[in-house]
Amino acid sequence: MIRTEVRPETMARINTRELAEAFIAEQVKELRAQIGKDKVLLALSGGVDSSVVAALLYRAVGDQLVCVHVNHGLLRKGEPEQVIRVFRDEMKANLVYVDATDRFLDALAGVDSPEKKRKIIGGLFIDVFAEEARKLEGVKFLAQGTIYPDILESKAGIKAHHNDGGLPEDLKFELCEPVKLLFKDEVRMVGSALGLPDNMVYRQPFPGPGLGVRCTGAITRDRLEAVRESDAILREEFDKCGLAGKVWQYFTVVPPLTSTGVRDGKRTEDWPVIIRAVNSVDAMSATAEPIPYDVLFKIRDRIIAEVKGVSRVLYDISLKPVATIEWE
Repeated sequence: MIRTEVRPETMARINTRELAEAFIAEQVKELRAQIGKDKVLLALSGGVDSSVVAALLYRAVGDQLVCVHVNHGLLRKGEPEQVIRVFRDEMKANLVYVDATDRFLDALAGVDSPEKKRKIIGGLFIDVFAEEARKLEGVKFLAQGTIYPDILESKAGIKAHHNDGGLPEDLKFELCEPVKLLFKDEVRMVGSALGLPDNMVYRQPFPGPGLGVRCTGAITRDRLEAVRESDAILREEFDKCGLAGKVWQYFTVVPPLTSTGVRDGKRTEDWPVIIRAVNSVDAMSATAEPIPYDVLFKIRDRIIAEVKGVSRVLYDISLKPVATIEWE
């Protein structure tokens, strides 16, 4: 059980299968000692971090693990269905599916502060887990896919993370965070050593608050749908041209502003879609991907033709630092 939130200077970078297997063996032993015969709940989004934690916990405690997939209405197009198919149908994991879309979006209505949005999403996640836990017996632990960049950015005041900060005092859960001292590249190495499929281990990162930080400002359902649909187009076109396996993270952002456009001979006031595509190793720094113009033009044409309420497509070439990867 990892109690510290400071990565030891003597901790070797996990960049080989041998080091990953040594980490897994150590964590399995510590997880069994921590959890005992109790049950542990895990927020399973289907992303890299939570999937690796799920595999690690399943190896350590088997059916004592209960995975909870919360659809907060902020997931990518088709993602809830994919999570259910992969984890419940194919992997036979103990998966509880909760559709809390209206609950989250109602709570977020009118909230434009990025930090308040993250805290609302994180708080509701805890509430949903508490409700699911009350339906089960023997649940003592809440597992989370916190990784080291989450802790560093939270401590530096850059942004709050839904996984960082622990549980309210009135909840009886003890936190279980087996990969919280690892960087993203190390989490992937551990996932490969655990036998997870490459398309899961090497999928692009997705923030805990989901599309909520890509529908910037106060979230509206129509603009959120524009984010979801434009993101799906971007991913489809990257798959077709081979960039999906090359670019570390790519997504779209739709800010709460409009500009003048002309459609079918009539004046419009529509949103812009901003494309973000970056390369990184550990999420602490990032560079912009030089997307070929012919690919950008095809993405532009599809977004403007297929996404309602959009008249402009922009490409964000900012670096981290100074800009963060996400817009919020």
